[in-house]
Amino acid sequence: MSEAAQPKPFSMPMFRSFVPERIRPWIYVFIAVTFQFSGGLYLGTLNQMMGETTLMREDLLMCLYANLAGMAIYFPLLFRMKFRFTNKTLLCGAATGVLLCNLIAPHVTFLPLLWLVCFIEGMCKIQGTFECMSNIQLWMSPTRDFTVFFPVLHIIILGSMQLSDLLATYLMYYYHWDYMQLFICGIMMMDLLILTVCTRHFRMFKKFPLFGIDWLGAVLWAMLLLETAYLFNYGDWYNWWNSPVICQLSMVIIVTLCFCVWRMFTIRHPYYEPKMWTYRHLLPVFILITLVEMFLATEHVLEEVYLEEVMHYGTMTSVQLDWPALGGVLAGCLFAYWWMHIRRFNYLRLIIIGLGGIIGYLLGNYFLISSDIHISQLNLPIFCRGFAYAVLSATFMTCLEEIMSFQHFFQALSVFNMLHMVMGGVVGAAIYTRGLAYYLPDNMARYGAAIDNVVSSRMSINISHYMETFMSQMTEISVKQIYGWTAYACILLFLLFLLYDAPIRRELKQIPSWQKIREQIAKSLAIKK
Repeated sequence: MSEAAQPKPFSMPMFRSFVPERIRPWIYVFIAVTFQFSGGLYLGTLNQMMGETTLMREDLLMCLYANLAGMAIYFPLLFRMKFRFTNKTLLCGAATGVLLCNLIAPHVTFLPLLWLVCFIEGMCKIQGTFECMSNIQLWMSPTRDFTVFFPVLHIIILGSMQLSDLLATYLMYYYHWDYMQLFICGIMMMDLLILTVCTRHFRMFKKFPLFGIDWLGAVLWAMLLLETAYLFNYGDWYNWWNSPVICQLSMVIIVTLCFCVWRMFTIRHPYYEPKMWTYRHLLPVFILITLVEMFLATEHVLEEVYLEEVMHYGTMTSVQLDWPALGGVLAGCLFAYWWMHIRRFNYLRLIIIGLGGIIGYLLGNYFLISSDIHISQLNLPIFCRGFAYAVLSATFMTCLEEIMSFQHFFQALSVFNMLHMVMGGVVGAAIYTRGLAYYLPDNMARYGAAIDNVVSSRMSINISHYMETFMSQMTEISVKQIYGWTAYACILLFLLFLLYDAPIRRELKQIPSWQKIREQIAKSLAIKK
């Protein structure tokens, strides 16, 4: 009978005998959550960090993009590390790396070094999360069904993201912004204690050496990703291509891309194999996730501008919106699990539902945004945003796994996360920032033309107070305009999906075991030129 018909019983032999079988998977769930709580720097503390350090908002956002880039670029190496080192070695190394990076990051003032620390922290973060989740995959689904695995994984990832932001904000408000780093150091020490006491070195298969890895290719792709993120993150600050810095960086990006492509086609085992790009439906998935991230980037530009400049909310007030976002994430993951695993409905229609959630978020904010509303009125649009993000993230990853062979899946997953976690967000934020830079002065010129000393004297108003209110109103109008244009674009994409309503795949393919994956890698590396 097939392997799927007779699944092996789940066990975790890396634990010592005194640890009860029932709690072993939950220990790894806890450790995975602690890794997902971590980061180099934390956006919940951004405002206080800007006030106490010489760093700009763009500098701190670049730290975030460097952290996400480290996670994205590391995906093709995950299985190679798993087959070379024991689970205990990898988890202890990842926890130690996160611990050291969180100790170092608050004291580094040289930006390139700070970005490198955040990049390394991202690599350690994804290594620890992958090791935990890959070892309990059979516990979640004895047949390695990714329609179960990905929704549960995104509950941990996206749920931890919201809770981490809440925790960082509360620690900043009641103590200091660097207490979040100290908290992460504390839970990493707890992880190391658990791993030291409860686990042992154990190998499920023979050690596999780290040969045949294109290390230079990995560095080149990482440089390309970080250079592009830098361009779009700092573009508005440098005034885009009116600045020689942006012009020179654009040339450097083109040269780096040429080197990446040249190396991909000329060496035996490139970091991303050319065949990986040839799968049907792959490029549409990449384009879609980039567009979705661009739509959702409104959270980090328009939403923040509205809450800070129009409503004048403090950080502790704004962070309350993380709760409906968390509720939306949980609802979205459970709905994706029900749709894909329980009902086994069409994936494309689930993507349409996810896009409907984004439309609900954009239109909700467009119609609700006003200086007269209560913050609780934003709960429903924020819930829709969390729901849509969870549904689309889990669905796109499942679709990606379904359309590819496992040999190239993690390479494609790396490119997917480059677009998902870095490029879509930074490009979208750049577009919305540029839009605000256009619409705000335009609206001020249009509506402010009627204001002069004569009119103000007739109205008997305090001109300084009136101008402050006027600026808030112009910001509100500008934000609504950009939300409206973004909603138009998302509705157009939604209608295109309705026209192209066809299944990507109906029957789930069988996922190979770790041993078979190791054999496939060994076979590919043994092929002669």
